Amino acid sequence: MLFQISNNLILIAFGTMIFFSFIIAPVTFTTLDEQNAGKFIRRLFPFYYAFNLITLLLSLILAFFDGSFAVRYHIVILCALLFAFTLFYLMPKINTYRDNKNNKMFKISHRLSVVINFIQIALLGLVAIGYY
Repeated sequence: MLFQISNNLILIAFGTMIFFSFIIAPVTFTTLDEQNAGKFIRRLFPFYYAFNLITLLLSLILAFFDGSFAVRYHIVILCALLFAFTLFYLMPKINTYRDNKNNKMFKISHRLSVVINFIQIALLGLVAIGYY
């Protein structure tokens, strides 16, 4: 039973990533002006990263106690570490660069966060479809 809950938590994180990346973010930037969209995203995405980090950590804990820890959980560990990196290091840097109008570093760090997000989607997608 813990195995199933663990897998469902991975699927919840994956679904949340798809929803935020392909629904919330695009609709926000097509509905709101750039300033308000930026304010909204700045408030929303820390919750996004924290929710997914907590969800994946719970999945790992359950898999560990269930004894079903397998190769796929190494992928989940990597994704959780990337969520922690983005939440605690990269997002504050992105916000600082934006606040200080350092557009070059803002664009670089923002692109890095987007690349990390898509890598996580691909990796969790592999786990979600049962490839690993």
